[in-house]
Amino acid sequence: MDSLPVTNKAAGEPEGTYNKALETGAGMTQNFAPVKRICAHLNAFHAYADEPKRSAVEANHYCAHLNDEVRQCILYDSPEPPARIIGIEYMISAKLFHTLDAEEQKLWHSHVFEVKSGMLIMPRPRGVPEAAWELAENREMEEVVELYGKIYHLWQTDRGDKLPLGPPQLMTSYTAADQMPDFEKRMEERDERFGSDYKRKKQVREYITEPKIHQNADATWAKGGQGH
Repeated sequence: MDSLPVTNKAAGEPEGTYNKALETGAGMTQNFAPVKRICAHLNAFHAYADEPKRSAVEANHYCAHLNDEVRQCILYDSPEPPARIIGIEYMISAKLFHTLDAEEQKLWHSHVFEVKSGMLIMPRPRGVPEAAWELAENREMEEVVELYGKIYHLWQTDRGDKLPLGPPQLMTSYTAADQMPDFEKRMEERDERFGSDYKRKKQVREYITEPKIHQNADATWAKGGQGH
């Protein structure tokens, strides 16, 4: 008997037995070396750079180090299959950011608020003690707080699109809680799913030093936060 098809309800299309068989065969024979370099799963929320008051979009980042100064992340709408790839994010060191021209710098955002507010988390795997995981998560946050990110979303899931329609959308992060619609509600709902607590994250990260953010970063929120 054929197994039941897996359906992404938002996308609306089931995965049939034939495609599942192809995936299984490819997985047994091909080398997925670039994907296997992914070493961190991060969860946070993004804002549309030109429509910052639009609903925040939750993104699961699966990140790999390209080198010591560049990370590249695949963004999914869920940590569980079948998940849709909704975009990409690049993270670079402050050293590299300072080599960019002024107009390019305006496309990048800081991670200071994400880290210090507890918005950015590294979801804990089942079975791993909270205390041990918190140490690893905080080490990750110590690094990310220094980085600048550039995000493009390809699939506007927040408006119910069945496919990745239209041009890529430049996204950004938040720099204050009052910029994000329903901040506490969204944090609490996310934390319930992941068994996390953003308020505790904020407390235990107080020791993390806040780097000085370059004036050209976070351009969405300049001049009253009207968008790029």
